[in-house]
Amino acid sequence: MYESSMKWKHGHTWYRVLGDLHNGRTPVILLHGGPGVGHNYLEAAADLILQSGRACVLYDQLGCGNSTLIPDAPKEFWTPELFMEELDLLTKELGVEKDYAILGQSWGGMLGMQYAIGRPAGLAAMVVADSPSSMEVWVSEANKLRAQLPPENQAILLKHETEGTTDDPAYEQAMELFYSRHVCRVPMPPSVLASFALLKIDPTVYYTMNGPSEFHTIGSLRTWDITDRLSNINVPTLLVSGQYDEATPFMVAEIHKRIPGSLWHLFPESSHMPHIEEPALFKRIVCDFLDSVTA
Repeated sequence: MYESSMKWKHGHTWYRVLGDLHNGRTPVILLHGGPGVGHNYLEAAADLILQSGRACVLYDQLGCGNSTLIPDAPKEFWTPELFMEELDLLTKELGVEKDYAILGQSWGGMLGMQYAIGRPAGLAAMVVADSPSSMEVWVSEANKLRAQLPPENQAILLKHETEGTTDDPAYEQAMELFYSRHVCRVPMPPSVLASFALLKIDPTVYYTMNGPSEFHTIGSLRTWDITDRLSNINVPTLLVSGQYDEATPFMVAEIHKRIPGSLWHLFPESSHMPHIEEPALFKRIVCDFLDSVTA
């Protein structure tokens, strides 16, 4: 294991390499969610994949964690294209640009799918975990789940969204029930809490691109939609999601229909983090897939 950073025109991107990138087995680059929650909560997924003898790369995308923070950047700076460029440069920095796989979770899966649509030459396989291909569908489905919350929770959420006070502790407390049902159904381990803590250190990327919560998306991604382009993806693709996921079975099924030859595994006891909620099954499904389609 070693840690380093990639210098590029916007600052530096921190990364950690686990295992031997050049041991003959296609390495996996993990793309974290948010945007802006950092690599921490994906450490568990990397550890599971590493047990199969396959190297993994964790990194913090620009604007969060150990990478350069740019709190004063204009809103238009933060785009999927920025993070696609960062990923492309990282594969070259690591010397794996001719053979690598990606595992993207939540926003990371959105980024991964948009990146794969461009058919990068060295991309050998992709795992998309708990991700939408349309933010309008994401918000629609999230609000269906929100409607199942107790009326008092819904009233608090609506009040603070209407008044623009979503940073109020009462709003965050009302959100916790949603998180416990649809984000992580087991006690959150320290690595997950560490990722959420990054949003308090610098919420710039999350608030600019997403908004104050999972279902109040008012940022630049609010109209993001690549659904009609998914048929351009030409690498072996595995979709994973949870039965109780905020990336609902309905939205993942729509992606599954459109990515040619894609596989989909629905984790019966999971919500948004199967790698935390059902780790043994996650390891078997993901590693078996990677072994079947890569070197």
